[in-house]
Amino acid sequence: MYASPFRPVWSTAWEAHSLSLLTEGRFEFGIGTGRPGIEDELRALGMPVVPRAERLDRMREVVRRLRDLDGTDRHTPVVLAVRGPKAQALAAEIADTVAFALMPGEDRAVLTRAVQDFRARSSRDVELAQQVAVVGDTIAPHLATPDLDPDALRAADALEVLPTDPKAAVEELLRRREEIGFSYFVVGAVHAETLAPVITELTGR
Repeated sequence: MYASPFRPVWSTAWEAHSLSLLTEGRFEFGIGTGRPGIEDELRALGMPVVPRAERLDRMREVVRRLRDLDGTDRHTPVVLAVRGPKAQALAAEIADTVAFALMPGEDRAVLTRAVQDFRARSSRDVELAQQVAVVGDTIAPHLATPDLDPDALRAADALEVLPTDPKAAVEELLRRREEIGFSYFVVGAVHAETLAPVITELTGR
């Protein structure tokens, strides 16, 4: 998942197209405006702080250039990470998959309504995705934040966490598909072995 403020538009589109070619179409290009606190990261790197509206414009332009590079014989799948209404509107227009950014312990009912509202506004059939930061008590390092507490997430019935028991994890993922519409889940490599039996069970369902 690229953060649009960190990379030039043209090189991002070129990289995505190149990876699509090298993987024979197995690459999915993810891009977003950056997670909370990205302004501090940009300053620390000596880069300009890009306003949010400009970050969205960059995302649109990257995808436009990617489509030009793909031409008529290739379609690199685009995953847009979204949060606010403007990002959701852009995703409804140009994304193949929409990944809803979650805040730690976010209320499940609130997110369910947000996803349902997005579905109602979108005229295109796009896949809905969400990230899973925690499986059991193990937190994916790239998603770790100082206030991420597995016990608190479970108590809140939060979407960032899955149980380690394969049967319970399967039931929870099916629940999310049925109640909310998520059919695409992003997990860290640290969880791959734990979730392998879950993937086996869900294959074809």
